[in-house]
Amino acid sequence: MTSRFSAGLRVLAAAALFACAATAYADEYADVSQLLRTGKLAEAQAKADLYLAVKPRDPQMRFLKSAVQSANGQAGEAIATLNALTQEFPELPEPYNNLAVLYASQNDLDKARTALEMAVRINPAYATAYENLGDVYAKLASQSYSKSLQLNASNPQASQKVTLLKSVLAPAKTK
Repeated sequence: MTSRFSAGLRVLAAAALFACAATAYADEYADVSQLLRTGKLAEAQAKADLYLAVKPRDPQMRFLKSAVQSANGQAGEAIATLNALTQEFPELPEPYNNLAVLYASQNDLDKARTALEMAVRINPAYATAYENLGDVYAKLASQSYSKSLQLNASNPQASQKVTLLKSVLAPAKTK
């Protein structure tokens, strides 16, 4: 009981420390976020790297760095950054969600599903992760129905399901 109580205090103390650090460094986070939003990826990367040279374990800046890496087409580096975050801060669901997005973009749906299941296990109220998990399940279902059609092309139910899922998974048309 004592060790569980002590562990709980450490988690609370770490959360309080993280909140204080986030306030103290909000400008740096905001700067990197703004540079990312405006497509100034080289500047965002440089600013994140400079910050992390001083505070290499900062989870929020490392998370932002992974977003910059991803936007810069550096999926492998972003995956490595997010994997390190999940190892060092397994209580944070966001790195798992973003890992899943990267895995899904590489059509590695099993890894995406596993990462999203972890995200919702950590935070059962994480609506975005649930939506992403639904998308992954739909893609997995589509693959299964397509395989069924390859094996039996005259299966009308599988054909209807493939058509339905393709329409569900198609990108929304903008007006």
